[in-house]
Amino acid sequence: YGATAANPIPADLVAASGAGLDPHISLAGALYQAGRVAAARGLPQAEVERRIEAQATTAGGPFAPERIVNVLELNLALDRLAR
Repeated sequence: YGATAANPIPADLVAASGAGLDPHISLAGALYQAGRVAAARGLPQAEVERRIEAQATTAGGPFAPERIVNVLELNLALDRLAR
């Protein structure tokens, strides 16, 4: 799961928001961690990646086209899989 030249760490994972309270991370940041999350939850990585993609939304507007993921909502969705 480590960073390599072919798999660099997304910038938002190493540069937290000022307060560290933003519940969103980039889609790239969420997918970067999918393997680790899948292993910790005992889920197939492909299923975690599907949930990440399903939870991803566009921040909005022409100046923020990057898709983001609300980590709380993603965790709640993954919790529902375990039931």
